[in-house]
Amino acid sequence: MYFHAVEEGYRIDGHTAAVENGQPWVVQYTILVDARWATRRASVTGHWFTGTRKIDIEADGHGRWHIDGAYASALDGCLDVDLESSSMTNALPARRLALRIGDQASAPAAYVRALDLSVDRLEQRYVRVTDEDGGQRYDYSAPAFDFGCRLVYDTAGLPLHYPGIAIRAF
Repeated sequence: MYFHAVEEGYRIDGHTAAVENGQPWVVQYTILVDARWATRRASVTGHWFTGTRKIDIEADGHGRWHIDGAYASALDGCLDVDLESSSMTNALPARRLALRIGDQASAPAAYVRALDLSVDRLEQRYVRVTDEDGGQRYDYSAPAFDFGCRLVYDTAGLPLHYPGIAIRAF
């Protein structure tokens, strides 16, 4: 993953690879967020043994989304993109919300699946818990998957630990 400031906010370039249900995949992505950390654009390319697919996602920063140019009303109100294939994208709402310890917020996201790049709305909740070792910690939940865990970020707000999914190696 490569992260840097650009004129309109920040740009994140990355890729991930895995085997899911016996199917290997690679997902490459570029995400642009504005100065408030709301997603403005994402370009996502998936590579599978069956082929390659690319999608382009655009958001107005106020909750209206387009996927490959088509308006996606199901995503109305979302300010974040969440790639199933990347722990980095959970850092976007954590950073944008800037919750104080004990605060909580809902952060629905445009959720992009790794195996086919389909996009759905994903309801998510973040609860800021006590910091530890200088890093921020959040209790995260996604009820649609009956999933919850504690996410840990470094002092810059980048992911250190996403239980069962990712651990920063350096």
